Amino acid sequence: MQFLDQPPRFLFFTGKGGVGKTSLACATAVRLAEAGRRVLLVSTDPASNIGQVFGVQIGNHITALPAVAGLSALEIDPQAAAQLYRDRIVGPVRGVLPEPVVKSIEEQLSGACTTEIAAFDEFTGLLVESPLTQDFDHIVFDTAPTGHTIRLLQLPGAWSGFLEAGKGDASCLGPLAGLEKQRTLYKAAVEALADPSRTRLVLVARAQGGALREAARTHDELAAVGLTRQHLVINGLMPAREGEQDALAAAIQAREAAALADLPPSLRDLPRDDVALQPFNLVGLDALKHLLSDASPAPVDTASVVLPEVDQAARLSSLVDDIAQDGHGLIMLMGKGGVGKTTLAAAVAVELAHRGLPVHLTTSDPAAHLTETLQGSLDNLTVSRIDPHEVTERYRQQVLATKGAKLDAQGRAMLEEDLRSPCTEEIAVFQAFSRIIREAGKKFVVMDTAPTGHTLLLLDATGSYHRDIVRQMGDTNVHFTTPMMQLQDPKQTKVLIVTLAETTPVLEAANLQADLRRAGIEPWAWVVNNCVAATQPQSALLQQRACHELREIDLIRTQHAKRHAIVPLQQQEPVGVQRLLALSELSPLPDLTPSGA
Repeated sequence: MQFLDQPPRFLFFTGKGGVGKTSLACATAVRLAEAGRRVLLVSTDPASNIGQVFGVQIGNHITALPAVAGLSALEIDPQAAAQLYRDRIVGPVRGVLPEPVVKSIEEQLSGACTTEIAAFDEFTGLLVESPLTQDFDHIVFDTAPTGHTIRLLQLPGAWSGFLEAGKGDASCLGPLAGLEKQRTLYKAAVEALADPSRTRLVLVARAQGGALREAARTHDELAAVGLTRQHLVINGLMPAREGEQDALAAAIQAREAAALADLPPSLRDLPRDDVALQPFNLVGLDALKHLLSDASPAPVDTASVVLPEVDQAARLSSLVDDIAQDGHGLIMLMGKGGVGKTTLAAAVAVELAHRGLPVHLTTSDPAAHLTETLQGSLDNLTVSRIDPHEVTERYRQQVLATKGAKLDAQGRAMLEEDLRSPCTEEIAVFQAFSRIIREAGKKFVVMDTAPTGHTLLLLDATGSYHRDIVRQMGDTNVHFTTPMMQLQDPKQTKVLIVTLAETTPVLEAANLQADLRRAGIEPWAWVVNNCVAATQPQSALLQQRACHELREIDLIRTQHAKRHAIVPLQQQEPVGVQRLLALSELSPLPDLTPSGA
């Protein structure tokens, strides 16, 4: 593995949820320790299972792992760190400022930026020379800070005054209010990250177009702030032998080969390693040792694997049956990147239009090939695409022209950085969507790529639209509905959360659901996409993975979702009306766990 060649002291593994960065970080730490190095493995994964992997309870303190000489571990709980961070900032103003102001501050501090900055706050001491880490040759981190967070940490130290003067509003600058006392430490930590002799970043991705484009964006963002020493790991590649016995496995191989042939330009020159898809969960020392090994795995015994019959009631078309009864409404598909929500939004829209119902499908997906395939190809269906870059730039210029007009150079620089945050794009795109939402009173509007609950609350808390309307209408009897009110009304809006049947994506979907509920929006259903278990695979490796999927599906069914559907992994890319219709008709749900599981 090239990324293990002459490794520097710090190794960071970064990538979207579900790509396998935690497993690779653990396997790397084991490999280095077995080479005689003293290694500290640090996880900031909210679903960290490194304690389970090594059979030791770890938590937020450095713990030696008896199973591997020279290896210790530390689990930083980002949610707990974020709560402590919020308490440190909000505590002093409770009872001093009006309660609505305190709640607004709390909401500023509830987003992903706060969680990431709080986690960075926790491991800052690990990136600088200190008695805590002086005995370790290598520190391996699962999850790296984004370029946006690093740029925030590099801003001038005037955050508190900037916010108190009302120049920042509810924004991603909010989390920075409590960092003033640690500026020297942060500066040293950022310098360590940017020093290629001390730090190496490992970008982890799957051989899928969306995942590779996301990795390219991460590469560019980190390179822009000086983190240039990067390696690329393509994880979970289908082994060639599996395609010989299974048509689905062969189709996956072909798709992966096509994705890698079309690798984004910024990734082509990076040192690259390929890691094969494994038939087992990467839990346990033996599994981790095998992950980075060149040795062929032992044959998989699938004689005892009996995948259950499917439950036809859990087809995607069954959800559409219930949706269609209303005759019109807003259907929002939400989910983390890479789970396929754009494809499923198109599938729902096509299924509704196929039934003779009027549908407007709108998306902010930069990959317009899906909408180009659909446009004009089906009666009752209209398609629009919002360019996120265009609407975000328009929104930025509007804010700079108004709020930024009277700022000095330092204040304007801070506002400009704030406007580069992910929240800004979500707000700008949602404003563009809002112009389409009102159509849902007469037809179905199917919306792909929706804002998170945190962003909706920020939008609401700043009074941008919802509160302005409420205030203007006062106690009059005039009926009015704002976009936020429509999203909170289950009679008008149905939210479908899209996920994969894997541990990390399910956890992220559950967190998204909690986020939406905080904003007063109750998700209507979950959709599990690209499900191997629903395909009745013949490949031994895919059969094993199907067994693991069933456990996640059962968790979704019993703990998370009020209703759900399963969409099987397809042999062909689901592009075009006929293939999208097939997604609705072929969505079986395994009803039982496999025997012997």
